[in-house]
Formats: sequence, structure tokens, C-alpha cells
Amino acid sequence: VQLQAFGGGLAQPGGSLRLSCAASGRTFSRYAMGWFRQAPGKEREFVSAISWNGVTYYADSVKGRFTVSRDSAKNTVYLQMNSLKPEDTAVYYCAVRNIGAAGTKDYEYAYWGQGTLVTVSS
Repeated sequence: VQLQAFGGGLAQPGGSLRLSCAASGRTFSRYAMGWFRQAPGKEREFVSAISWNGVTYYADSVKGRFTVSRDSAKNTVYLQMNSLKPEDTAVYYCAVRNIGAAGTKDYEYAYWGQGTLVTVSS
């Protein structure tokens, strides 16, 4: 099982980025997928998650600005990030659970991608 996240980069405050996470080695259509992030010197934190049937969850800090979605046919989950702020700067990780219900704790996820760096700066 492999997860590959990409789409990170440098964005200006107020700008947008779209992260993608492609899963391979298994069909994940029946499993929840999530996004977490870790800023320098901070612990990893929950960002967003989507259940197998499309129910979404967001951290309060990103609600209204980020949108998670999935394309089960492509085994891919996306994170559209709008109105970016400097405090969104972090390495973003995608993860997959072994069940369909989404979770907000990192220990609930079995498989992890390598992370993609998002930097928000002018």
C-alpha cells in the first residue's frame, strides 16, 4: 500500500493550492481518507477527513476555507485550500483508515503518505 501526496508549494496569503493524494496497492473506495499537517516545532494535527460515502469533517481552523473530496474510481483524495494564511504553513500528510468512517485522530489511520510541504508567505 502506497500513498503519494503532491500539489504543495509556495502560495501567497489569500491564495489557493490543491493537494492530491493517490493511493495504490489496494482499493480504498470503502475506507475513510484524511489529511493532517505538521508545522515546524508543532505536533501533527487533524485538518480534514472524508468517509467512504462522502461525509466530510474539518478542523475549526480550516472550516470554510478548505474542501476535501475524493474520486474513488481513481483512488484519490483532494484537499482544495483557499484563502490561505501563513499559519497554514506545514507539511501536509494524507492517510487512510481501515474502516469507512472518518476519524480525526492520527492513530486511527493505518497508512500514511510521505507529506507535501505547503508554505504560505508573501
